[in-house]
Amino acid sequence: MPERLLLVEDEAHLAEVIADNLEVEGYTVEVVGDGERALERVRAAEPALVLLDVMLPGIDGFTVCERLRAEGKEVPILFLTARNASDDRVRGLEAGGDDYLGKPFDLRELLLRVRAILKRAQWFGAPSSAGERLVLGGAVVDFKRFTTTLAGRETRLSSKETMILRYLSERAGEVVSRADILDKVWGYDAFPTERTIDNFIVRLRRMLEPDPAQPRYLHTIRGVGYRLTP
Repeated sequence: MPERLLLVEDEAHLAEVIADNLEVEGYTVEVVGDGERALERVRAAEPALVLLDVMLPGIDGFTVCERLRAEGKEVPILFLTARNASDDRVRGLEAGGDDYLGKPFDLRELLLRVRAILKRAQWFGAPSSAGERLVLGGAVVDFKRFTTTLAGRETRLSSKETMILRYLSERAGEVVSRADILDKVWGYDAFPTERTIDNFIVRLRRMLEPDPAQPRYLHTIRGVGYRLTP
């Protein structure tokens, strides 16, 4: 069965061009023109991927993404927007987006990114070689529920935090470079710098480490990347 994509774009001509090209590649594409309708369609039947414009009538794309993530919807999101400044890229991705493509863009690049995001989603949806849970001392991470539990307190993880932990757990004991993490979890071009990975590791240490300043499990290998020591 073809993978179903949701395209949220208020420029009718551009939406038609994008949809036509995606359908030629074998995808089923539904098009909506505003943020409210996008929220309704994802809630009704979660697609394999949302291609989401930022500048929309009513609710903007960033807010749509934030609301979906707050509701626990982990559908992959690719932002499409003319706002291509670095701050906007970071805001979109930290809101929970999976990738960011600035307008105007080459349709071939769009198709490559769509395939890459769907491939990452397929990896994350498949059974992990490390199992469904990761135990780090008193902390238990549940990859299926996107949660970590420590001292009886459950904290929800973002999809990206969960993906990082799962990838590191699948390579436990190995030194994993920032570039490898970025490529596996986001796609190499998603962020303007690999150093953004550090911000996620800092947040994870606060949730998982007995003393985040002296990490026992998530170790920094200076100049290279990180190593998970269960």
